[in-house]
Amino acid sequence: MENTYDEGRFRLLDGIIYHRTKHTCVMTAVDRSLINLVLKECHDNPFSGHLSEDRTRENVKTCIWWPIRQKDVAEYFKTCDRCQKANKSTGKRLGNIMKVQEPRRP
Repeated sequence: MENTYDEGRFRLLDGIIYHRTKHTCVMTAVDRSLINLVLKECHDNPFSGHLSEDRTRENVKTCIWWPIRQKDVAEYFKTCDRCQKANKSTGKRLGNIMKVQEPRRP
């Protein structure tokens, strides 16, 4: 199949939509219906190892584009039970650090 459409930052080639960024990197543009699948592969996949939110965002950012990518990654990360359990704090506060007075005598 030949290049059938080229409009500014987007290009359709062989049935795949590509997005050109300001850094001249070409990434595959993803349809909204595929976003959860992409996030699952980039975060939940055994080879991904449940990366942190930042690392998942960077992983996705290197090759795939959609308009509100950062927001979608953040929302997906919040729904990952495994990550939420692993990152959950105990809720106990350790307390405030108290100032220790210097002794007046040896």
